[in-house]
Amino acid sequence: METIRFNLEKSHGKFRAMNAVNNGPIYKRHAKDQHRSNIATYKAARIPYARNHDAAFCASYGGEHTVDITAIFPNFDADPYSPESYDFACTDEYVAITLVADTEPFYRLGQKIEHYIKKFNIYPPKDFKKWAVICEHIIRHYNEGWANGYKYGIKYWEIWNEPDLDSDYKDGKWVYRDYRRTWGGNIEEFYDLYEITAKHLKSCFPTLKIGGPAICGKVEWGADFLCEMQKREVPIDFFSWHIYTNRPAHVIERATAVKEAMDKYGYGNAESILNEWNYVQGWQGEEFTYSIEQIIGLKGSAFTAAVMCLSQKSDIIDMLMYYDARPGAFNGLWDYYTFRPLKGYYPFYWYGMFYDCVAEVRSESDPEDIYTLAGVDENGKITATVTYYTNDDEAPSKEIKLDFARDGKYEVYYLDNSHDPMVATETSKLEFTLERFTSILIKEI
Repeated sequence: METIRFNLEKSHGKFRAMNAVNNGPIYKRHAKDQHRSNIATYKAARIPYARNHDAAFCASYGGEHTVDITAIFPNFDADPYSPESYDFACTDEYVAITLVADTEPFYRLGQKIEHYIKKFNIYPPKDFKKWAVICEHIIRHYNEGWANGYKYGIKYWEIWNEPDLDSDYKDGKWVYRDYRRTWGGNIEEFYDLYEITAKHLKSCFPTLKIGGPAICGKVEWGADFLCEMQKREVPIDFFSWHIYTNRPAHVIERATAVKEAMDKYGYGNAESILNEWNYVQGWQGEEFTYSIEQIIGLKGSAFTAAVMCLSQKSDIIDMLMYYDARPGAFNGLWDYYTFRPLKGYYPFYWYGMFYDCVAEVRSESDPEDIYTLAGVDENGKITATVTYYTNDDEAPSKEIKLDFARDGKYEVYYLDNSHDPMVATETSKLEFTLERFTSILIKEI
C-alpha cells in the first residue's frame, strides 16, 4: 500500500477554471413538447465558461444560423454598420441559454470546421478590415446593447480556430494541403487577418480579452505566429491551443512548449488557454472507434479527471475547455439520446466543488498513474479527489492510503462501475483499493 501525504500548511492559491467546456446546455425556453434538457445538471457542475466553437453543428442551438460570422452576417456585401445586415436571433437564444446555466460564453469569432467535400466559409474574407468591423458590432450587440442587443459583459473573444490544421512545414515555410477544413488561405493571409482584427478590436474594447488563434497543436506553427505578431506589435491577451491524446503528461509537455514560445516572443503575460482537448487513441479506423467508446465510458472519465489534476498543478495552464459538451461523439458528459449524465460528467461536477475552497493544497508526491487534487474551505475542511488512470486496459488494482496529518471523518463518493457517484459512504479510514479508471471524491465532514 502506498501512502499519499498532503501538506495542509502550504497554500497553492485558488483553483483555476479547469472544468470549462466547448458549448452550452440543451434547453429551449420556448418549447413545451418533445423536449429534453440537461440544463439542471449542466448548472450543477458550475461550468465557468463555454466556448461556442462548432455550435453551428447542433440543431438545438440553432444549427447553421448560429454563432459563425457567415450566419450572423450572411451577405458580406451588406453595410456592417447597419443593424438590418445582421441576423442575431438564434445566437441570441443560444447565448442566453448558456447564461441561464450561470456559464459565461467564450465567443469564437470565425467559422466552424468543415468536413464536407465542398468548402463554403473557411476562406479568407474579401475585406479583412470589414470583417473586423463586423466582429466589432457583434461584440457591441452582446456587450453594449447595439441592434436591440444586450449588456452581458462577455470577456473572451477569440479570433478564428485552428488556422494551422492541414498545414505542413516544407522547404522553410508553411504550406497547406489541397484538402482543408478550417483555413482556406495561406499563412500570410491569416497573419494579416489576425493583425487587423486584433488591433481593431483592442482599439474599440481595450478592457476585453482578445486572443486566439486556437492552434490545432502544431507548436512550431504557433511559435512562428507569435514571432510574426511580435514583429507587427499585435496585442494578444490569450493564446489558445488544442491537444487530443491518451496520455495526460502529454498535455503538460505541450503546455510547457507553448509557454516557452509565448515567453520567447514577448507574450509571457498572456493567458495560456487549452480550449480543445479529449481522449484520443488514434484518428483512423479501429483506434478512432475505440477512442469514442472510451470517451463515453469510465476510462474517459478517468482521463478527464487526470488531465484536470495535472493542469491545475502545472501552474502554466490558465484554463481548460473540454471538447465537447455539444451532443455528439466527443461528448463524454451526457448521453446523446437522453441527456442523462455519463461517467464523464462527474469529474466536472466534482471539480466545481473546488470553487468553494479558499486554497489548493498538494500531496508531497503521487504514485505512478495516480492523480490527486485537494483543497481546504474557509473552515479548514478538506475536499479531495483521487483518480487511477492508465492507458493499459489490463492494469492491476492499486492500494493507496491518504494521509492529511490529522484524524477526521469523511464522506467518500466512488466513480466506478459498481457505485452511484452521487451516494456517499462515511469513513475515518482513508485506505482504498482502486481498480483501474476509478476516481473517488473525499469530503471532510
